[in-house]
Amino acid sequence: MMGQQKARPLSPHLGIWRWGAAMTVSILHRITGDGMAIVGGLLLTWWLFSLANGPEYYAMFQSHMSAWYGYVVLVGLSWAFFQHFVSGLRHFVLDVGAGYEVEANNRWSAVLPFLSIALTAAFWAVIVYV
Repeated sequence: MMGQQKARPLSPHLGIWRWGAAMTVSILHRITGDGMAIVGGLLLTWWLFSLANGPEYYAMFQSHMSAWYGYVVLVGLSWAFFQHFVSGLRHFVLDVGAGYEVEANNRWSAVLPFLSIALTAAFWAVIVYV
């Protein structure tokens, strides 16, 4: 056995896994968390800076946020929040030991993106129409 090396097992890689709903929702959970932290943090900092520096800075901030591209960012952030939220609820259910059955896990994972879109639409409907 001296001189011969045993082949070590390779760790699983994305190239050998089939994409599924659970994998997609898990990756979206990470992306939305990072996106909210980075984009949301920058917007919060900009908003606080504009508040601290007077009405003209706040008016500039408000003009950008009320432009079409500002609404795209705000709708995107709210979708990221709801996607992260419902995915976090899924993880909570898994943490208590429920929902590990493959079919149930896949079914709930497939529903979550649609649920987050519906929650985002309802949220913005309340903002716009109420």
